[in-house]
Amino acid sequence: MEKEILEAFEKWNAALQTGDPKKVAEMYLDDGQGILVPTVSPKVRHNREEIADYFSHFLEGHPDGRIDESNIRIYDDIAINSGLYTFEMDTEDGKRADIPARFTFVYKKVDGEWMILEHHSSLLPEAH
Repeated sequence: MEKEILEAFEKWNAALQTGDPKKVAEMYLDDGQGILVPTVSPKVRHNREEIADYFSHFLEGHPDGRIDESNIRIYDDIAINSGLYTFEMDTEDGKRADIPARFTFVYKKVDGEWMILEHHSSLLPEAH
């Protein structure tokens, strides 16, 4: 089942590649169950409409994510994957840059598909 959780991330990343914020938001549970605590916004997103609004701005950088460290735990129809990921994105000066961040995805299996119940992402702090 760990493979399924890694595939859920790849499916989410593929939705990012479409450039369509609604396709990304469809990866999150509906009816106010899916929560996004985003990387580059101070506002928590509580439903698909708010999540799509966040991604409409985030997708302007043409992000492409990859997992650098994954820690998967599965509890029946709930799975948690937390660790480190990096987004290659467009910068304001028109170049591409790697943006490292921390993540936690909480998934719930609904009708045989892993949907995002909660997603928290934050920039990786400088090492001390």
